[in-house]
Amino acid sequence: MNFLAHGLGGRTDLPLNGVAAIIGGGIAVAISFAALAKLWSRPWLNPDAGRPLPFLRFVDSPGLRWAARVLTLTLAVLVVAVAFFGPPETERNLAPWALYVTFWVGLVPLSALFGPVWRVVNPLRTLHSSLSVVSGNGRHGDHYPSRLGYWPAAVWLGAFVWLELVLPARSDPRVVGGVIVGYAVVNLVAARVFGSGWFARGDGSEVYATLIARLCPIGRRSDGALILRNPLAGLVRTDDEPGMAAVACVLIGATGFDGLTRTTFWQSGGVLGDTLGLLGSIAAVSALYAIAMRLSALVSPARGLPGLFAPTLLPIALGYAIAHYFSFFLLEGQTTLILAGDPFGTGLDLFGIRDHAIDYRLVSPELVAMVQINAIVLGHIAGTAAAHDQALRLFPPKQARRGQLPVVIAMVLLTCTGLLLLLSG
Repeated sequence: MNFLAHGLGGRTDLPLNGVAAIIGGGIAVAISFAALAKLWSRPWLNPDAGRPLPFLRFVDSPGLRWAARVLTLTLAVLVVAVAFFGPPETERNLAPWALYVTFWVGLVPLSALFGPVWRVVNPLRTLHSSLSVVSGNGRHGDHYPSRLGYWPAAVWLGAFVWLELVLPARSDPRVVGGVIVGYAVVNLVAARVFGSGWFARGDGSEVYATLIARLCPIGRRSDGALILRNPLAGLVRTDDEPGMAAVACVLIGATGFDGLTRTTFWQSGGVLGDTLGLLGSIAAVSALYAIAMRLSALVSPARGLPGLFAPTLLPIALGYAIAHYFSFFLLEGQTTLILAGDPFGTGLDLFGIRDHAIDYRLVSPELVAMVQINAIVLGHIAGTAAAHDQALRLFPPKQARRGQLPVVIAMVLLTCTGLLLLLSG
């Protein structure tokens, strides 16, 4: 059902002047670059800089972590059981809502606010650790080829967004159950072959959550201490990470396609047409980024620029996710809670809210509009700032501004395109 497959309902009632918002957003990104170039003359972001947070040491407690892992695994098993044995109707089955709303969309605020929590509680890691102990294969072996980088995760994420945005039967509870089980089996087999390092690079959901977590204001210094830091400090990288740009382009392109399908000029072409549209959107974002990197390489001796600048795409991906899913998460997420009170449709009312309906007054059109516009524009401004800092690390001082210019132009184009799609629904 479409309300499960996409982030937003109608946007036609948003109280915005579309042309002014699009032009203003592009100008804001361009002005931010000019200000950065004038005022920011040396690398400033430092992953180890920040205020220590000793009162958060309890989060490293082994007991707390294992309790969280067991709870998450239990909930995952429950969702799968409900998918196969619960009510057959999407409206009454918890599993589709848990997957598409609470999990997929909920990973964004969870990771952006609290860091790489999913890496700690990932039920696939828990299963892998348990199976390794039982089989005597060891827990922490890592044979993952570094050359693969994040490419397997990019493929997984591409497959998931195709499921979410294209497949007609995406909300069928039995399909959801099959997808979860299939995903788990393939990743567990891969972890058996490559070791636990597979999850950090090949598990699409963990990679997605962990990359978004780089923007969390709570981070770790190199000595492991928790600190309150500049959210952009987590984007600083001095080594090329293969496939990260592909992950970001998949996320940005997929969200762009989601917006495209809601415009008045989009006509669905069925599974084939929508698949081509999704691939085209991802390809367009990838091509724009590749062209920007090729032009930047003309003034830089550094190798692997696409990988080195890839983290600067993450604020854009986060901004797009917030813009498209903010109201969806707050509104449709209520359904998850209501259905959780009677997961198997047996008449239970665990939370006393079985007869409750979604409260659509929770967010107003004005609030939705404000969040959407600011998320896209601020995401691109943050990406521009991170790209500027990275350019100062990679390019000679006199060439940093010129080397970054193609990246900024690409970000302005993405800003205007994102706002156009957002406001054309």
